[in-house]
Amino acid sequence: MPYDDSVPPTRRARPLLPAAALAALCLTTVAGCGGSPDTTDGAGADASPSATPTAPAPPSPSPAEPLPRGPLTGRTVVIDPGHNPRNREHTEEINEKVDIGTGRKECDTTGTSTDAGYPEARFTLDVSHRLRELLQAQGARVLLTHDEDRPFGPCIDERARIGNEAKADAVVSVHADGSAVGNRGFHVILPAAVKGGGADTSKIVKSSADLGARIAGHFVRTTGSAPSNYIGGGTGLDTRNDLGGLNLSTVPKVFVECGNMRDPKDAALLTSASWRQKAAQGMADGIADHLKG
Repeated sequence: MPYDDSVPPTRRARPLLPAAALAALCLTTVAGCGGSPDTTDGAGADASPSATPTAPAPPSPSPAEPLPRGPLTGRTVVIDPGHNPRNREHTEEINEKVDIGTGRKECDTTGTSTDAGYPEARFTLDVSHRLRELLQAQGARVLLTHDEDRPFGPCIDERARIGNEAKADAVVSVHADGSAVGNRGFHVILPAAVKGGGADTSKIVKSSADLGARIAGHFVRTTGSAPSNYIGGGTGLDTRNDLGGLNLSTVPKVFVECGNMRDPKDAALLTSASWRQKAAQGMADGIADHLKG
């Protein structure tokens, strides 16, 4: 779930793109957008790492190892793993409010977890590592906003700043939602047109919408998961104006909520290493599609 998420779904901005947009993507990728056969936002408890599935993500090349040349050579992608597994140890720090341009919000949150105790923050790191590997294989320069190398955070304003300072061609923030049982599927959060204080998304709304739509289409095809049945009106796309990570971005950026950790069927997918690889592949394909135009 987004780390600066406080507005309930009923108060969110309407999806930027109509259902037909995703439907068209689905027709080019899969026969329909149904859920995989094997298969109220809220901050859940960040459970013990001992509950984390043990299957490791694929190793990434060392920083000194030259990247292979490929279709994304010369492009920079920033991956933003939602939350931080150690945030729960630093509640005072992450509750400090920071400027998001249009107001102030908490630095970060702990994120949610499955009922069995698999934390969102562990999920996001695992998928982010897999996504980095796939993008680097295509020649992209890939940066992570954090890699469990700091005691908490980074705060939402710093997460945006990392992408901006890298002059990223695309930024993807990886998350999983924490909604009610029966609420299933993924959705991609797009930045609304926001201007106020230090926030001005006017130059990235269109490019971010394209990035999000392409990720959504490839995510359907690769994972077999359906677009959210509770957010986005069946499009898999949700436009919001209350997320600091989007409001403060000056480069194309989206959040991907890969599924609902509180629904048993979605949780079974999110805790599967093979499904997480598919999720990373879907995002990588969507990013590459966007960057290649």
